Amino acid sequence: MCSDCGCGDPELVPVEVHERILAGNDAVAAHNRAHFAARGVLAINLMGSPGSGKTAVLEATARALGGRLRLGAVSGDLATDRDAVRLIAAGVPSLPITTGSACHLDARLVHDALHAPPWGDLDVFFIENVGNLVCPAIYDLGQAANVVALAVTEGEDKPIKYPVMFNKADLVLLTKVDLLPHLDVDVAAIEDGLAHVMPVPRMIRLSAKTGEGVADWVAWLDARRAEVAAPDHGHSHGHGHGHGHSHGHGHGYGYGNGHGHGPGMGHDHGLSFLTLDEEARRGR
Repeated sequence: MCSDCGCGDPELVPVEVHERILAGNDAVAAHNRAHFAARGVLAINLMGSPGSGKTAVLEATARALGGRLRLGAVSGDLATDRDAVRLIAAGVPSLPITTGSACHLDARLVHDALHAPPWGDLDVFFIENVGNLVCPAIYDLGQAANVVALAVTEGEDKPIKYPVMFNKADLVLLTKVDLLPHLDVDVAAIEDGLAHVMPVPRMIRLSAKTGEGVADWVAWLDARRAEVAAPDHGHSHGHGHGHGHSHGHGHGYGYGNGHGHGPGMGHDHGLSFLTLDEEARRGR
């Protein structure tokens, strides 16, 4: 349960207040989406339970692509930057978003994170959400698609127990399928559950360990990229006041007009960013 929004609990946060929170979030999400669309960046909201394999999926994605696409990510977690560190080691420039007590990312957190990495030069931007099958589904982040990682170890009933999450999903990655020979899990039952809650059921069986299904997942990403590709992708997005320094956490994610010399990540793309309020004043 979030201490900031109450996750829709009228005993903690009145319904009308929660509706105002969501309305404010949706406005920032639309702002994020406009930026992604203008640059032809495919933004994916990757959701799932703790331990469902979200980070492992992204590591496998980077291995399979071998640098063919420019990937970047933010990783939401309550207290650590471990997922972001793993992604950096896998060659995916990443920043952690530590939420404290909030069990989901919101559009403002994502927007603020965009002021550090050179996201405008990416092909795919992954938003690895906080591990949770409830709240992340409620908050629009400006993404082009929602992907849910569902591990075979979580049981067959998760889609019907958490229908909102799967109703919002464009794709479900059934992860850790290499473990199926050792489990008493009926995949057909999972598929049946998804058919009841997803408007258009789509599932890919995937193992980050063996590589099964990763090619199908990459093909899905390629198809979605084609849908968001913009003619001005790759053009300058700078607004003239970047200060050229590396982001904290010791990852040296260079941005602005500076140098960013952190370990293994010193990228300088000459990008700078306005704050949301400054952009609003300038009519962006």
